[in-house]
Amino acid sequence: MDVFANILTGFGIAVTPLNLALCLAGCFVGTLIGVLPGIGPAATIALLLPVTFNLPPTSAIIMLSGIFYGAMYGGSTTAILVNMPGEAASAVTCIDGYQMARKGQPGKALGIAAFGSFIAGTVGVVLLMLIAPPVAELALKFGPPEIFAVMVLGLTILSYLSSGSLLKAFIIALIGLFIGMVGIDIAGVARFTFGIPEFYDGIGLLPVLMGLFGIGEVLFNLERVVTRDVFVTRIGGLLPNREDWRRSIMPILRGTGIGFLMGVIPGPSNTISSFLSYAMEKRLSPRSEEFGSGAIEGVAGPESANNAACASNFIPVLTLGIPTSPVMAIIVGALIIHGVTPGPLLFRNNPDIFWGTIASMYIGNVMLLVLNLPLIGLWVKVLKVPYGILFPLILFFCFIGSYSSNNSLTDVTV
Repeated sequence: MDVFANILTGFGIAVTPLNLALCLAGCFVGTLIGVLPGIGPAATIALLLPVTFNLPPTSAIIMLSGIFYGAMYGGSTTAILVNMPGEAASAVTCIDGYQMARKGQPGKALGIAAFGSFIAGTVGVVLLMLIAPPVAELALKFGPPEIFAVMVLGLTILSYLSSGSLLKAFIIALIGLFIGMVGIDIAGVARFTFGIPEFYDGIGLLPVLMGLFGIGEVLFNLERVVTRDVFVTRIGGLLPNREDWRRSIMPILRGTGIGFLMGVIPGPSNTISSFLSYAMEKRLSPRSEEFGSGAIEGVAGPESANNAACASNFIPVLTLGIPTSPVMAIIVGALIIHGVTPGPLLFRNNPDIFWGTIASMYIGNVMLLVLNLPLIGLWVKVLKVPYGILFPLILFFCFIGSYSSNNSLTDVTV
């Protein structure tokens, strides 16, 4: 009964005018970012982090979380209409979603993607609400040795699951630890500051996030020749019919299960879960020959999987303080910036943040369902914005955000 009493308290926090407005803003921006290929939620959250400095911690996390799961919704729109995933997790949706659009069924593909995402997101939040508190209670019994072991385990798993060379992944983890040691230690001794006064308090988290996820994302995309060919057709029939639901309901449920389980594992869980879901549906479907030429199951399953993974991504963060992805690392950073310690003590010291965020996810999923389908025409127009306009604006806001945190050019340099 405590869970239900707490979630009612959370809804009391989430439905305040400020939090409702920020939830809506986060969902809208997240969908917009998901629609635009080449700009991920990590870069966007890093970019908007300075906006949250004057907000209460709960309101800040509600908005940032909305951007994260909103991007998963928006990614399917680009995958279906442009054959280019707005998000890596929607890459597999291109295979059958775009073929459905070419067959004159873009509305059906977009509709089942939206409803599948809504069902999976809602079920994922319910499971998060039920699973996270017991895990946090167990984690409260951890002492320093156990916490140290969990941190080492998190770094090890992240390094192991990263793409490319394992040695490079470990080196990157060690560089991160080194950067974290810059500043004045508990004994008052300056470590690795090289006589730079601005480094006495450590290297700021915000400038690092802006550089890695904002400027880094822009530079990465400028290296590629990105072309967009929007498939223009009349978009209608957004509500799936009975046959569509009959073919899609089990893929949605299986995708939800796969996504939620994969979301707990550190690494690119949203992307992996969508590919696993697609492979499973192709294997189980009696119409496996249709996959690749417009099978609705190939849209329903993966889109459900990546949205369910969004909810379970929060379990290690909220219970152990271990981020499972770059987005979760930024959200951990946002909590720290607001003076909140992520991990098991969050439930004891800041229950309003946890339960308010959970309740906002229920509301956000409804908002996204209402937002996505009517605004598809708008998203198609947004897709036509040239990158020559988009990327300079992102760089400009990265510099402004870095400077505004401490009014320091050193942060801009970092």
